[in-house]
Amino acid sequence: MQTQIIVSGMTCGHCVASVTEELQEVPGVTDVSVDLVAGGDSPVTITSDAPLDEAAVLAAVDEAGYSAKRQ
Repeated sequence: MQTQIIVSGMTCGHCVASVTEELQEVPGVTDVSVDLVAGGDSPVTITSDAPLDEAAVLAAVDEAGYSAKRQ
């Protein structure tokens, strides 16, 4: 199952790594794919084995220091 979100404010590979690391800690997440749009809104696809708790996903991105919204 895939969940699409938009993350704002990422500018480099380190940003992507931070967001990916936090999202991979959300229970059920099996893969994270980020299409970096430096300084803009970056689409993120989260693959999971079950429906994800949207609040947990958004909190994980917030923990990495960025804001996110559902696509």
